[in-house]
Amino acid sequence: QVTLVESGGGLVQAGGSLRLSCAASGRTFRYYAMGWFRQAPGKEREFVAAISWSGGSTFYADSVRGRFTISRDNAKNTVHLQMQTLKPEDTAVYYCNADPDINAITTSGSGDYWGQGTQVTVSS
Repeated sequence: QVTLVESGGGLVQAGGSLRLSCAASGRTFRYYAMGWFRQAPGKEREFVAAISWSGGSTFYADSVRGRFTISRDNAKNTVHLQMQTLKPEDTAVYYCNADPDINAITTSGSGDYWGQGTQVTVSS
């Protein structure tokens, strides 16, 4: 069982930066692949980024590649999403996701565990 709690969302102007964090409970965190998804009003949830359990592999949606960076600290049971050069179209609720199989996150679009989400609003 893994419990995820996101933080770090807020209001930022276009071109600005934010760093989202996801704190995970459970001693088996280090064995889980982690990911971020987002959902904008009236739109379907979409994949943003994922990182393997070791941190050795990362994956990004085309829309954020080069602007967002996912990282993890297994000693602190946390995963981060550094977002730079934010655009109004990045506005959404961002969700942390965990699964033992990274393919469940990157391919199937849904790992086993979800956080409650954190709102990111980018003003133009």
